[in-house]
Amino acid sequence: MSSRVIIGDCRAVLPTLEAGSVQTCVTSPPYWGLRDYGHAGQIGLEPTPAEYVAEMVAVFREVRRVLRDDGTLWLNLGDSYNAYNGNAGPSSGFSAGSAADTQRPKLASGHGLRTNSLKPKDLVGIPWRVAFALQADGWYLRQDIIWSKPNPMPESVRDRCTKAHEYLFLLAKSERYYFDQDAILEPVAAASVARLAQPTLSEQEGSDRVPGKTNGNMKAVSRSGNKERKPASARGVPVDTNGETNGAVAGSVPWEGSERNKRSVWTVTTQPFKGAHFATFPPALIEPCILAGSKPGDIVLDPFGGSGTTGQVSEALGRKWLLIELNGEYANLCADRTRQTGMELACGS
Repeated sequence: MSSRVIIGDCRAVLPTLEAGSVQTCVTSPPYWGLRDYGHAGQIGLEPTPAEYVAEMVAVFREVRRVLRDDGTLWLNLGDSYNAYNGNAGPSSGFSAGSAADTQRPKLASGHGLRTNSLKPKDLVGIPWRVAFALQADGWYLRQDIIWSKPNPMPESVRDRCTKAHEYLFLLAKSERYYFDQDAILEPVAAASVARLAQPTLSEQEGSDRVPGKTNGNMKAVSRSGNKERKPASARGVPVDTNGETNGAVAGSVPWEGSERNKRSVWTVTTQPFKGAHFATFPPALIEPCILAGSKPGDIVLDPFGGSGTTGQVSEALGRKWLLIELNGEYANLCADRTRQTGMELACGS
């Protein structure tokens, strides 16, 4: 399959795709009650959170069918507040009355971040409502990843903290699934490198940075557990003329002390997009998802293609990609971005 954009509603397009044809799905659906993209029946303008969640379950049930048995879903969702006095209000990045707010697509008449099932000013909890509903529908809910934003948009609120994070959920089709841990390892702290360089765990002095720890200093443990190192002679280290190694030791894990398993808080700066699309996630946020969830040549799906970030990153990483986008104008944005990186784009319906 060649990489391409299909223009249409993902609820109609997904059932036409071959079962088991996609390795991973990386996507960010329209958030509930935030924007009107000018299409009747569009996802995101449901009257209640429950109806929105039901639509999400239906969409990702089809995604699960399209995924290979060892496939994964990486789902980015932001939250919102139940409107006060019917005000549609800001959500996940826009401050009421700001310049950015005046430029975004407006909600349709009668819609907004308001539902009678919640009190005014209640946090709706959309990400977790969707995650639990998908879990109940058969997905394996494997992890909640926090997208920490060092540069959040300011909010004109005085009775809570400024919102500076969103959720990225890792879900799997099966209990056993493809996950390339090594592809997204991150460097360990410099202090850990120094401690891990010591021959054995028992020889580490450790750190007292954890207040109240009563069982000794905190020591650095690599993914191998920092097991006892083998004699150098057992690892092919050259010996002297008498066949001795003078007590030299060799590490049992070649990379020990340099990398660690990726943590669940990802600090990624938001990036503006000069095109006409108002909801784009930064490439640095989804790169680890694609690296861990697929191999070069695999197909990456995004049923809410938007401006084409998933396709752009997938292409750069040597993956094939399939984007579904409701708005034909946004598909043109995909073409512009792909031309910038030399990618081929075929739009169909």
